[in-house]
Formats: sequence, structure tokens, C-alpha cells
Amino acid sequence: MSRQAREQFRRADHENETFVLTTVVGSYPKPTWLNRVRELYEDPDHGFDEADWAEATDDASRLIANEHERAGLDVVVDGEMRRTEMVEYFAHRIDGYQFNGPVKVWGHNYFDKPSVVSEVEYGETWLVDEYEFTAGVTERPVKVPITGPYTLANWSFNEAYEDTEALAYDLADLVNEEIETLVEAGARYIQIDEPALATTPDDHAIVGGCLERIAKGIPEDVYLGLHVCYGDYSRIYPEILDYPVDEFDLELANGDYDQLDVFRDPEFTANLALGVTDAHDARVESVAEIKENIKKGLEIVPADRLTVSPDCGLKLLPREVAYGKTKNMVDAAREIEAEIDSGELDSRLRPASAD
Repeated sequence: MSRQAREQFRRADHENETFVLTTVVGSYPKPTWLNRVRELYEDPDHGFDEADWAEATDDASRLIANEHERAGLDVVVDGEMRRTEMVEYFAHRIDGYQFNGPVKVWGHNYFDKPSVVSEVEYGETWLVDEYEFTAGVTERPVKVPITGPYTLANWSFNEAYEDTEALAYDLADLVNEEIETLVEAGARYIQIDEPALATTPDDHAIVGGCLERIAKGIPEDVYLGLHVCYGDYSRIYPEILDYPVDEFDLELANGDYDQLDVFRDPEFTANLALGVTDAHDARVESVAEIKENIKKGLEIVPADRLTVSPDCGLKLLPREVAYGKTKNMVDAAREIEAEIDSGELDSRLRPASAD
């Protein structure tokens, strides 16, 4: 993959020579009114139709993309305003899936877990309309998060395939087809979300095989990232370095960076997207605190291979908290860049414990 593809996301008016890329993982708190609108849309006795719902989600997407611009992010998303749950949303758009009602996953929480009842096929596009709308309402590059094929397979009932691996490989071919369509529409930053990898790390070879299929034929100027939620990273590292992606997005702030040493030996050779704010903590970290977190990333990769983002999606936080974390993260990154430019800080740091 092309490690330099990230340079296309540097704005022409970027104020520093050093460039630490800033973005978010994907989800963002929905405006309160959008949740009420969904209730009206899903009520068969109410006259709120498809066109009304489309207008509402357009408005919400524009609002969040512009909020990301206001925070100063280099690459924005629409906060996944049109999406519900990360598997359910895609399963509704893939031929071969069927829904049979919610199942309890823990406590009083339910998940509308789909079943694969026949061979999966690509019909309508999944995210092209979403991408084109967002790209049309912002001047910033737009990242497109896609739930990965292994998670789509692992978090579904499999009633049609011999095993999860066979299903995941077929889904990977569909993801590849969707990315090709997104690239034709102008998308250049694609993030594959594979939270299931952290819970079933022994299947890292299956995920690697899926990514080989996903990356097949994708142009060099398309920046591919892989987001893996919190887990025991030592069970998938260094094997993941063989994956055909440009960037690994890792959730480390929530664990106070106690797994950072995992990525020191062997050397981390990919680009690193480091979580520098805790998506599970409804506290806005200060700029100074986030700068210290960014320095953790500089112990693993130099600044020109570092992206900073929240640990994970921010959708469960109050919106003012999500914005505060995002704004402070951007300010922290810009200050780190300036300190590197001035020589006050090295572009690559030795571990704090080193002599």
C-alpha cells in the first residue's frame, strides 16, 4: 500500500510544516431532534414518509460535518447520522440477509441480529449517496467507515454457509465492490471497522484474507485504514503488519496506554491512528493532557505517519462533550506540530522510561 497517500489530506493552508492528521473514527452523537424524527418515521400511523426522513438525515449530516469542520478536523465524517447499528445497517442492504427480531446481548440491551439465509450478493450501493452528500456540504476530505466482512459474518447467524470464514470471504468481495464504487464517486479515505477481531483474535488470518480481497484493484491513492477496538493486541501483533492497509486505528487511551509496548518490537511499520481521547469517558480532556497522549504515538511512529482520533465512535457521549474532545484534540495536534517545527520536540520520541 502507499504510505504517502495521507499527504493528500493536508490542507493547502496548513499552518505547520509537520503534519499530524486529525480525524474521528466514525459515529458521533445524533441531534436530539433526529431521534424524535426516527420515531415518527417508524410509526406507521404517522404521515412521516421516506422523503421527510431523507431531508432530516441530510440536515443532520450537514450539521455534523460542519461541526467537524468547525473543530478543525483535517478529515471529517457525517457522524453516521443515517446509520443505526453497525451490522444491521449493512445487512439491510445486502441480499441474503434476513431479520427475525431482536436478541438479548447483555443485561437489558438488545441487538437486531440478522441471519444469513442464502448466498450474499451485492445489489444497491451502500454508502455512495451518503458519501456524495457529505462531500458536497464540506470543503474537507471525507472518510468513509465501512463495517468489515469478518464482523458482518461473525455478528450474524449463519444459516447458509459452511463456516464463518466462507461467509466472510464472500462478504469481502462485496466490500471490495462497494469501495470501487465509492472510489469512482471520489472517496479517497476508507476505514474498515473490525471490532470482532479484538474478541476473536485467533481468526486474524481470516481477517487478513478478507483484506486481501478488499484491497484488490484499489488505486494507490486510496488510503485504507483498519479500526480495531480495544482487546488484547498482543494476540494479533505483529501478524497484522502483513495486512494490505495503510493505517491501523487502535483504541489505547481507554487502557491508559498499557499496551503501547506491544507495538515496539518488532517495529511498527505501518501508519498509526492513535486514540488520544477516551470515547468511554464523559470528560473533556485538556489540550495539555491530549498532547501527552499524542507523544505516546510519537514513541511508535514519527509524526508523518501519525493520525490522531478518539479511541472509538463518540455516539454515546453528550454532543457538547464530543465536540469539546474533538476541538481540544485538534488544538493539541497543532501545538505538537509547532513544537516539532521549532525543534522543541522531536518528530520521533524515545519511550519515556528510556535512559
